[in-house]
Amino acid sequence: MVHTHLDGVLFSRMVYLGANLLSANVRVVDGLNVFPVPDGDTGTNMNLTFSSGVDELRRKESPRIADSAAALAKGLLMGARGNSGVILSQLFRGFSKAVNGKDEVNARQFADALKSGVDAAYQAVMKPVEGTILTVAREAAEMAVRAARTSDDIVSVMEKTYEQAQAALLRTPEMLPVLKEVGVVDSGGQGLLFIYEGFLRALRGEEHIGSEEQAKQPVSPEELDKLISEQHNAQVHMKTEDIKYGYCTEFMVHVAHSTEPNKKPFSEVLFRSHLDTMGDSLLVVSDDEIVKVHIHAEHPGSVLQYAQQFGSLHRIKIENMREQHANILKAEEGKKEAQTASTAGEPLPYGLIAVAAGEGIAKILRSMGVHVVVEGGQTMNPSTEDFMKAIAGLHAQHIIILPNNSNIVMAAQQAAELAEVPVSVVPTKSIPQGLAALLAFQADAEPAANASLMEKAMTQVKTGMVTHAVRDTQMGDVTIKEGDFIGIAEKEIVTAGPELLECARTLLLSLVDEDTGIITMFLGEGATEEQAEALQEAVADTYPDAEVEIQFGGQPLYPFIFSVE
Repeated sequence: MVHTHLDGVLFSRMVYLGANLLSANVRVVDGLNVFPVPDGDTGTNMNLTFSSGVDELRRKESPRIADSAAALAKGLLMGARGNSGVILSQLFRGFSKAVNGKDEVNARQFADALKSGVDAAYQAVMKPVEGTILTVAREAAEMAVRAARTSDDIVSVMEKTYEQAQAALLRTPEMLPVLKEVGVVDSGGQGLLFIYEGFLRALRGEEHIGSEEQAKQPVSPEELDKLISEQHNAQVHMKTEDIKYGYCTEFMVHVAHSTEPNKKPFSEVLFRSHLDTMGDSLLVVSDDEIVKVHIHAEHPGSVLQYAQQFGSLHRIKIENMREQHANILKAEEGKKEAQTASTAGEPLPYGLIAVAAGEGIAKILRSMGVHVVVEGGQTMNPSTEDFMKAIAGLHAQHIIILPNNSNIVMAAQQAAELAEVPVSVVPTKSIPQGLAALLAFQADAEPAANASLMEKAMTQVKTGMVTHAVRDTQMGDVTIKEGDFIGIAEKEIVTAGPELLECARTLLLSLVDEDTGIITMFLGEGATEEQAEALQEAVADTYPDAEVEIQFGGQPLYPFIFSVE
């Protein structure tokens, strides 16, 4: 079968079959988690994200590819869950922009649209890491562009695209050390491969797949049993140290209609890339006229000098973060002020949103001033739309989101970009980090100062978690049996064994040292107060000066979560 043009109807069939194939293989992708814990959810996140796009597409399917692609992109954007879901939504958001205004596209335009999607996805990730879904999408799109130069048949182009995606997926272990260590491929790339296989099969004329059918794997069944993957965003790997770039710098560049001489043409990609070398915590948002910039830089003057090449500067604000040592207000005082303002019918100065799983942890967050607790965490990542609903329910001048999970940060950031009110995302990756950030919150501080204080505070706490293994595996020097309890310090498995208390004791003592002041234990499902008290005694025997608190968390899957400061 040959297709020289792709309209909205055929594109929709491709999407539907890709969605069906991904849905049939959710467990396969979920099983490719870097740790053998019962919360591998890449496949679930990608499936829920893509299903949201399909729902919107079914409501607004059109003969015009521009309209069908726009509907898919909107559904994906609002339904994006987890890092993999956000990246997937960006791939098709860029695709939609490339086909905007078109009734149909030819092979070359289709390939260019795939490449535009990759460009959008890379821009969405501040520190792209190769060896992830991004690599698979990029190499596949580059092959599509090359194939379209010599063939007008979209089926042939998609065949080459799919083959290159397979090859790229098999090379991911050579790009990420953690994958190579255990000889595996990337799960997000595997999920994308299922979607692309569905695209190809639809172009070949297939209408559906069997409900139990699984797609052909790029590796043997024996290898599939041990496939695991690292989560896709570079933020998963980064660890923030003490402030490296001392000045929080915010400004706007008026790039359109500038009458000033010697101004350079503006490219957001190049602009963002250059600024990324000058600091961290970079955020660049632009439209046709205005570029908004936030960056932590050591030399703000150099940043402004560079930006001034593209237009006039406005609303410049520079704060010395190393000198921000004002007294921290208690969270309850901030909460009372906010409640007073709300009662008077005025908008709250701040609205605080946090993600948590577990009745006890949710209660603790609310007691510290959080207005909305979004249910979610390890087993179910909230979507962009979940955050949008939480934002819409708050009458506040500025909103702060604490994701409390590394795989939720990108969905929160995407919601922040879409919101009609200013939203800051403090990228907390665990409950202990979220609580530490809340303690640093100042109800009377400016948003940028608050974000800086909270981000710094979250780096001062160490997180430990105990869960159980869902399969046999080897992680570094730790041999793990299915059903074992495993202790995770930050992102590293440090111990495993059949006894919960022994595993928890080994993990906790690995986190504590002579400088430790406070240890908080959050008891989840499967843990008892007696076990917590035994751990308390173990710490006291070795580190008598450390204060130990025991709190009911109620979190699923993790009997213990430790916060060590």
